[in-house]
Amino acid sequence: MQHFNSALDVSVLTLSIDQLSARLSDCRIADRYRLKRRLDRARRDNANQDTLLELSDAFDSSCQKVAFKQGLNHQIRYPDLPISARREEIADAILANQVVVLAGETGSGKTTQLPKICLELGLGCKGLIGHTQPRRLAARTVANRIAEELDTTLGERVGYQVRFHDQVSDQTQVKLMTDGILLAETKHDRFLEQYEVLIIDEAHERSLNIDFLLGYIKRILPKRPDLKLIITSATIDLERFSKHFNDAPVIEVSGRTYPVDILYRPLHDYSADDEKTVDMQQGVLAAVEELLYLERQQGKGPQGDILIFLPGERDIRETADLLRKANLKHVDVLPLYARLSLAEQNRVFQQGKGATGTRLVLSTNVAETSLTVPGIKYVIDTGLARISRYSYRSKVQRLPIEAISQASANQRAGRCGRVSDGICIRLYSEEDFIGRSEFTDAEIRRTNLAAVILQMLSLKLGDIAEFPFVDPPDSRFINDGFKLLQELGAVNQKRQITSIGWQLAKLPIDPRLGRMVIESARNNCLREMLVIVSALGIQDPRERPQDKRQASDEKHRLYAHEESDFLTFVNLWNLYETQRQALTQNQLRKYCNKNFLSYMRMREWRDTHRQLHIICKELKAKDHTFVEREEDASYESVHRALLAGLLSHMGFKQENKEYLGARNRRFFLFPGSVVYKKAPKWVMAAEMVETSQLYARCIAKIDPAWAEKLAPNLIKRNYSEPHWEKKRAEVVATEQVTLYGMVIVPKRKVSYGAIDGVVSHELFIREALVEGELNSAARFIKKNRALLKGIEKLEAKSRRKDLLVDEEQLYEFYRLRLKSLSGEHIVNGAGFEKWRKTVERDDPECLVMQEEDILQRSADHVSERAYPDYLNWEGARLKLFYHFSPGANDDGVTLQVPLPLLTSLPLQQIEWLVPGMLADKCTAILKGLPKQQRKHFVPVPNYVDAFIQAVEFGVGNLYEVFAHHLLRMTGVRIQERELRAAVLVDHLQMNLRLVDEKGRLLDESRDWEQLNSKYASQISQRLTERSDKSADDSWGRVGLTRWDFGVLEAACNVHKYAGVEIEAYPALVDMGESVTLCLKPHQAEATQASVEGIVRLASLNMKEQIRFARKAINNEKLTGAILRSSGLLTKQTCDDDIIWHSIRQLLKVDEALIRNAEQFDDAVARCKAELVPACEALLVLVGQLFDSYHQIQKQLKGKVQLNEVPVLNDIKQQLAGLLCPRFIKTVPHGALVHYPRYLKAIELRLEKFRRNLRQECLLSDQLEKMYSQYQARYKRNVDQGIYDPELDLYRWLIEEYRVSLFAQQLGTQNTVSEKRLKQQWSKVIP
Repeated sequence: MQHFNSALDVSVLTLSIDQLSARLSDCRIADRYRLKRRLDRARRDNANQDTLLELSDAFDSSCQKVAFKQGLNHQIRYPDLPISARREEIADAILANQVVVLAGETGSGKTTQLPKICLELGLGCKGLIGHTQPRRLAARTVANRIAEELDTTLGERVGYQVRFHDQVSDQTQVKLMTDGILLAETKHDRFLEQYEVLIIDEAHERSLNIDFLLGYIKRILPKRPDLKLIITSATIDLERFSKHFNDAPVIEVSGRTYPVDILYRPLHDYSADDEKTVDMQQGVLAAVEELLYLERQQGKGPQGDILIFLPGERDIRETADLLRKANLKHVDVLPLYARLSLAEQNRVFQQGKGATGTRLVLSTNVAETSLTVPGIKYVIDTGLARISRYSYRSKVQRLPIEAISQASANQRAGRCGRVSDGICIRLYSEEDFIGRSEFTDAEIRRTNLAAVILQMLSLKLGDIAEFPFVDPPDSRFINDGFKLLQELGAVNQKRQITSIGWQLAKLPIDPRLGRMVIESARNNCLREMLVIVSALGIQDPRERPQDKRQASDEKHRLYAHEESDFLTFVNLWNLYETQRQALTQNQLRKYCNKNFLSYMRMREWRDTHRQLHIICKELKAKDHTFVEREEDASYESVHRALLAGLLSHMGFKQENKEYLGARNRRFFLFPGSVVYKKAPKWVMAAEMVETSQLYARCIAKIDPAWAEKLAPNLIKRNYSEPHWEKKRAEVVATEQVTLYGMVIVPKRKVSYGAIDGVVSHELFIREALVEGELNSAARFIKKNRALLKGIEKLEAKSRRKDLLVDEEQLYEFYRLRLKSLSGEHIVNGAGFEKWRKTVERDDPECLVMQEEDILQRSADHVSERAYPDYLNWEGARLKLFYHFSPGANDDGVTLQVPLPLLTSLPLQQIEWLVPGMLADKCTAILKGLPKQQRKHFVPVPNYVDAFIQAVEFGVGNLYEVFAHHLLRMTGVRIQERELRAAVLVDHLQMNLRLVDEKGRLLDESRDWEQLNSKYASQISQRLTERSDKSADDSWGRVGLTRWDFGVLEAACNVHKYAGVEIEAYPALVDMGESVTLCLKPHQAEATQASVEGIVRLASLNMKEQIRFARKAINNEKLTGAILRSSGLLTKQTCDDDIIWHSIRQLLKVDEALIRNAEQFDDAVARCKAELVPACEALLVLVGQLFDSYHQIQKQLKGKVQLNEVPVLNDIKQQLAGLLCPRFIKTVPHGALVHYPRYLKAIELRLEKFRRNLRQECLLSDQLEKMYSQYQARYKRNVDQGIYDPELDLYRWLIEEYRVSLFAQQLGTQNTVSEKRLKQQWSKVIP
């Protein structure tokens, strides 16, 4: 019994499910899929009666909604329109076919009557009658008209939905909407199940949305056999649409109530025979005049308005100006284009209000289909339009002016003839019309497909190339769309949608704008970005009336941002929001009008912003990054987010305000931008538009480096100049980052190890290990470097690069060692240290080189004797350095010279260089001889070897010794000067490196004279400074006026001056009012300076005695001497010099220096007692000198023969040398006492020189050369601060030599001759 009841229950259950399944077709289409799934689940789960009852209630609810709408059908009235007469035919076609193509001409009534025909057929009950319009305005106005004709309230039986406005209820049967809304619904309603009928109106426009919808609907039609599709247009490519939908039936409905005459008036018809073709504006004026003339001929007054189609805004303004200036009577010129204010646009649509007669409406192609201007009887068609075209090459949306298609021309002609018979004048020929393309290219073939591709990917519709478009887009446009999505990060390299792509697909805005929103959420600037993005998604709310440009610009400047058009929108938003909250609606309208803002566009901006805000709130629930923060975002964060969507819209400033953008695209800034005048170095733009030139619009200043993080998959990195950097202890390279050909990071150092490990490993070995550029405490490095340095030093000495193996072999040594020890991965110092410590645990010497690893041949020939490291001279060890680098400053051998030793260097010894280099130098000297002399010493090497074997190295003058040996070997005499004339290469001359006390380089040169002249004068000062710093008790002092410094030592040691012990000589130096105690490098120099210093110190301590002496000598003898001196003596200095000389004489400092205070005090006491007599005696001597001088001057005056001039000039030169300025002070007493004899010798010479004039002239020449030689050397010594006593002796020997030549009877102080003078000259410091 129980089993029977169970079987009965199952039977009842099965019957109930079947019954419900039978009712499925009576339910709303939108509910069927959900109800069917519940039925299948109930059948599968053997659902109980309660579940079936719930399911039955759901069926009942859906059926009741259908029944309710079926009850709404009542008598539908049709106005007198062409389509009304054929509604039965149209209704039969709709019932019999799933797709119907209706070609209804303008005015046929297709837009308003088709939904009514569908309602009359009972459609719109189980689903909506969806009716699409290309524009929001059209959707609202058509919905109003259908609602009025059905006697229903808008929003009930007839509703509409446009962007951000939804006026649809449960009662709605007819839903007007934009094609974009329907397209958006495919995301959540894949099979469009809420619709029973779809009417795609104005399909001839072939917008991107329409083409995508037609392809999408074709795919779902097989799965939606209950869906009816009606495609309508005024002028349409019927055949193409019919074939696209499997030869769907086509119904054509005539439309015009009144006929239209087409008149062809090519522009050249309006020109005179002798004139060129008139321009377009003149042609329009002529056509207007013709139409007005035709009206006047009828004599009925104005019968309708004239609609004139022009290509663009500028053409409208220029034509309007021309028409106004033409003084046409009873004519009102009305421009119509998108950027006009709402009030000016409304004037066009308010027929009869304020009109003075015929209205001339000048419009772009917006009036072809989108807008119906009332009262139009005539049309003037220029045949041109600005058509938006995307260039896949330049990636720019261009707006070229093109000839319109035949379909567009017919559409323009259809704008007239609505009120009475119409006339359309075409400003081109009929042949031109026939030759034009039949239809305008679909938008899908002339725009970027990124948004379409993204939507298809999000809907998983497969490959776009296989999608059933009416006109499949070019593959190049498809590829370009994918490139833009890759730029935005929406798809990857495999063209698969990414996480960013999924987020973008959820935002109902352009992908570029969506990418900005997503990035702004990450940069904490979502609040500002929603303002900017919503502004970019609408028409600019700022108005700029033609007649109030300056005033509007001033108002707009109040909220303009200096560097960004984008932040200008934010500033405007904040300003408007403040006013909106404070003002009433009426006041806000007036505020907008006063500040040149479109009130309606501002409202649209707010609506757009509100919808984006709502979407972001929904996203926030899933992704908590979508947060609008209250605090203001920084400039950088906002523009970083903007740049995420505008990577290909960046530009770098070139010349003349031209910018270089992505893919070598060049553009200019839009003049209306706030940043136009400043022209920043880098900018980004919201859009690139090509008109007469390519312009960037809505611009901001940016930092190009921001793009690097935003587009890691798009940037290209180029690396150059990989090299080892010692400080970083790694291989680095210069990285250049480019984006679409733009250099966004010109130069940046980056670690190269991770980029190219092979090259980095090689560079690490070559630079860090081979070149020794690695800072490491490793023992092997110190050992290897010491070994290499020793061999390199041997090479430098021998001047041959054949001892050490080359760098390639050193590289191979390290490479193989690292490879054998698993170190092939090493690319930097840190990695090497870690690896080294590991391998050295097993073998500490694993990286140490041995001599056999790096030495190519034996180095025994490079000995310490041949190439010493030091030059030993007078107890000092001076360092020698060797360098083999031809052309370098220090090529060859270098002697390091401490500054104090500069003036006393053994120059003759230095000329020998070192034993190992002497052979090369002697060879070069011989080879440098003229050929006539060189031929005596062939073969040269043999003579050089013989010389080196015989000579003692470093003894004597090299050139003299060499000449002497050559004479002994060949019998050929070579002068020293001839050998010296040989030009030697730099390395065969000793390089002198001058260093200071710390061994720091002062200068270096191979010319001792040059160094000496430059630095000799600094030696004393540097010596004293060095001594002061090093001595325990400082004796160097300044400002001395008495002897209170102890003993004046003869010499002292300066410890370790540049590592060398230097012997210096203390000196007292006369400073005028005081004396300075310092050091001199030479004893003679110190002695000479000290003589002057001791005299000064003594004079400072006997001022009273000096005053007495001055009075004693200030008499007629002094006056007589001054008068006879012929200006050589002056009253101001003569007595001073006599006193000074007398003190010097009495102190006897020329014989021996005073060394201590006791000696000084004794000498000063003696000087005080004897000063006056000494001065008087010296005055007598001076008087005698100038008596002789006076006599000599008399003899020199008078008539002079030409052949006597050399002798007389010699005498004058001698006198000038003897009686030089202040000679009384400077000439030592030992020399001054001989002056009378020298002057007497001159007198005797003058008496008898004419007897042997020729001999006298020869002797004069000889003496002049000697004295000139002395003068030159004396001047050089003075310049260099050197005192040479041997030079002084030479000078007085010249005077003695004169006495011996011309007045032998007077006798000489000591034996003197030419030979003796030459010997003395050789003792002078060279």
